[in-house]
Amino acid sequence: MRRFRYSYGISGRSAEEVSAPIHRLARLGYDAVELGAELSPADAGMAVSSICPSFTAGRDLSHPDPQVRENAVRYLHEVADLAHAVGAPMFIIAPTAFLRSQPLASEDQEWGWAVQSIRAAGEYAASVGVGLTLECWNRYGTFLLNRLEQASRMWRETELPNGGVLADTYHMNIEERLLPEAIRDTGALINHVHLSDSNRAAPGLGHVDYAGVLRALLDIAYPGYLTFELDARAAARSGVVPAERRDDPAGYLMEQGIRHVKRLENRLEGA
Repeated sequence: MRRFRYSYGISGRSAEEVSAPIHRLARLGYDAVELGAELSPADAGMAVSSICPSFTAGRDLSHPDPQVRENAVRYLHEVADLAHAVGAPMFIIAPTAFLRSQPLASEDQEWGWAVQSIRAAGEYAASVGVGLTLECWNRYGTFLLNRLEQASRMWRETELPNGGVLADTYHMNIEERLLPEAIRDTGALINHVHLSDSNRAAPGLGHVDYAGVLRALLDIAYPGYLTFELDARAAARSGVVPAERRDDPAGYLMEQGIRHVKRLENRLEGA
């Protein structure tokens, strides 16, 4: 019996770039896509697992400037409306702008501002029937949330009922001591998962133990999507794309990722 549903991240693409991979994704067995927040509701073409916003310097939920925080919350209201329009159950949220690796005030202050901002965004999202998933990035992406236990604490402090935390195997590979242990410790709070290997390529092309990751997700009865968030250019630079597929690295990753994870899923089912 199939346990997992599969999604593929196509955020960061224009509307013109989205339609081409949709047909390939469905043919390969993907169930949904994760869209970027800049696309319109008409751009999906298949089920939408989630929305991935862009947290720029002007959209920083923990910034000392209240106007920056308010701008970020307004932006997330728009993201919530988009998620509702395309039928996505949730959108991703992060407490700082991407690549802000140093605090601008005390960390305690910024933590508090993040909690307040996330609560404001989450309350609006609940009003339109949408949930949130709180993502922690590795230390090069943010100083504030790096590990699942930190994300769990922040999420609980928001006191929101409509969401949980995101487990991203790329970031976890850098920050967590043991990925399966972190997943089991977080348990039912995990409501979304991103898959990419240690080199940002498809699972199976780096050194992450995906058999252990999938077993841990089965152990916590994870109900959501496994969303592949892959970087074709990074994979090409790492040398994992074979010569005969270098003209289509994205397509190669798209194929290899779901094949590898489905093989592991089948083995776990038979164990």
